[in-house]
Amino acid sequence: MSDPLDLMADLIARARAAGADAADAVLIAGTSLSVQRRHGKTEQLERAEGRDVGLRVFVGRRAAIVSSTAVDPAGFSALAERAVAMARVVPEDPHAGLADEAGAVPALDLDLDDPAEPDAAALIAAANTAEAAALAVPGVTNSEGGSAGYGRTEMVLVTSAGFAGRTVRSGHSISATALAGTGTFMQRDYDYSSAVHLADLDDPAQIGRSAGERAVARLNPSRPKTGKLPVVFDPRVAASLLGHFAGAINGAGVARGTSFLKDSMGQRVFPAGITIIDDPHRRRGLRSRLFDGEGVAGQRRELVADGVLATWLLDSRSARQLGLRSTGHAGRGTGGPPSPGPTNLYLAPGTVSPAELMADIREGLYVTEMIGMGVNGVTGDYSRGAAGFMIRDGKLAEPVAEITIAGTLQAMFAGLMAADDLKLRRGMDAPTLRVTEMTLAGS
Repeated sequence: MSDPLDLMADLIARARAAGADAADAVLIAGTSLSVQRRHGKTEQLERAEGRDVGLRVFVGRRAAIVSSTAVDPAGFSALAERAVAMARVVPEDPHAGLADEAGAVPALDLDLDDPAEPDAAALIAAANTAEAAALAVPGVTNSEGGSAGYGRTEMVLVTSAGFAGRTVRSGHSISATALAGTGTFMQRDYDYSSAVHLADLDDPAQIGRSAGERAVARLNPSRPKTGKLPVVFDPRVAASLLGHFAGAINGAGVARGTSFLKDSMGQRVFPAGITIIDDPHRRRGLRSRLFDGEGVAGQRRELVADGVLATWLLDSRSARQLGLRSTGHAGRGTGGPPSPGPTNLYLAPGTVSPAELMADIREGLYVTEMIGMGVNGVTGDYSRGAAGFMIRDGKLAEPVAEITIAGTLQAMFAGLMAADDLKLRRGMDAPTLRVTEMTLAGS
């Protein structure tokens, strides 16, 4: 098999020969193996392998993209000619072009390729262990199963400006879903773990126990009265607030004027003491990388420093629209143009424990599950279904369900407080978070 870097360099040469003024090509190759077990039986065992190539060409300020699952040099000339023909008939885009900032990347070992590759038997054993641990929890009456998976992905990017880079990433996962109760009074919950290295994956038995205990704790929920009260977000759902924030500082949305934070650069968006960091260089991080989808080197950035919004997430196109420079946040597939997005995003921990964060709440809500996506990125209006537990006199009390919490992201961000229990386990992480006040719609 030809070296992937040489293959993409060949495709770039074909594009230039076909009349492209500039071009970049990306190859993504992956393999995965996953298993789903339920009640001791394998419900699904799936292995997938694939190679896809994407070619982006520029003819002046006109751009076009073509992709193919046939990574065969014999077809590269036709692929390039098709892309150039498309580019010649599309409207000009004054912001189109390769990234001016693409170039050398830091010589860092991010340790993203785990040599451990579990076989089907190992994955089946892990899924079995997770489900068995969930079913062993008193009060658990059924299971939606345990699952385990492994994958490895290689991404190669080459541009006509001379950039050439390669990233290889492995991934392991384990999950379990348990049900407690009977009939119409059943409750469901889950837990999961994912990691670049198998050695960093949580113990399957721990995952299963956690899923079972979460399900049992939710039994016999009530529906509280409608009112306004403090809301505390469990770390598992607190990260969703970071997701809404990342969407609001996406350079493409800011350039279009469709973000509620579009005029907030340099202003206080969160309380003093809140820091939000994006770090593409975290060793063994789920979203770590040395360069982005346009060949721009990434770097650790404080997106929010002491509550003040410090930067947007920018790829080259959105940066040009805003008169700025790319921040190295371009994501990339084979079938579409680059677009900005975060890497390893996290909200830095506060200085109090979760118990201390809730201690002064006479009556409040502790959220463990979010339902639906009623969030308006243009206005910041927020309304989502939720479930969790009431907080009474600073302690977790009875479970609640079938409720909605509402407010605005502007007010939620401005009244945010963080506990000290941050764990960097996923690509987007937050500690326990408290919002000063939201509207709870219940009975």
